[in-house]
Amino acid sequence: MHTVLVFAVFGMISYFLGAIPFGYIIAKAQGIDLYKTGSGSIGATNVFRSVGKKWGILTFILDALKGFVPAFFCPVIAASYAADSNQLLLALLCSALAVIGHNWPVYLGFKGGKGIATSAGALIGIVPILIGTGLLTWAIVFLLTRYVSVASITAAVVIMIAGWLFYLNQGLPLPIALTILGLFAIWRHKSNIQRLINGTEHRFEFRKKKNKLENMANDNPPQS
Repeated sequence: MHTVLVFAVFGMISYFLGAIPFGYIIAKAQGIDLYKTGSGSIGATNVFRSVGKKWGILTFILDALKGFVPAFFCPVIAASYAADSNQLLLALLCSALAVIGHNWPVYLGFKGGKGIATSAGALIGIVPILIGTGLLTWAIVFLLTRYVSVASITAAVVIMIAGWLFYLNQGLPLPIALTILGLFAIWRHKSNIQRLINGTEHRFEFRKKKNKLENMANDNPPQS
């Protein structure tokens, strides 16, 4: 099979796989329309807030798999059809199209999420060592600020820098692709950035449930 045709076929497969709106489907199954709830995004964070913790985690895993499968398996399968195909370039193409599919899913009128989980899955498939750096950065910043958006943006910046520091010796395509992916993720958070500037961005409250119970106890003191 001609290399160009191989790239086209696996690129299309990656887009349509990435476009599967797992978050939207999971929320709908629970009777919730994510477009009308929380941030209006179909990503894992909004599912976590609007539907529940376990559903948010499930959505993150499934969205990550949408990035991992094209990035890892498509080049391997393609090699059996076109042995001379550049596996790294194909992995980068498939990763990008999977993220684009998540952000602009054809199944939902091209209105999707921000692509963080899908990008993370793609990184595991291409440069797994970087995902550890990104996740550690995300966790530290999130614990310090309790802003998912700030943690995601910071992780994207760190991955971009790490890409140039550790992978430049392998050529320009990978660092450039990681930079584009990072800038794309930051750009998708433009509304979050604006809310951060305005002071209206949602912040996770770890003690929310505990405070709620304390308030209920204060409103209904024990009778003697």
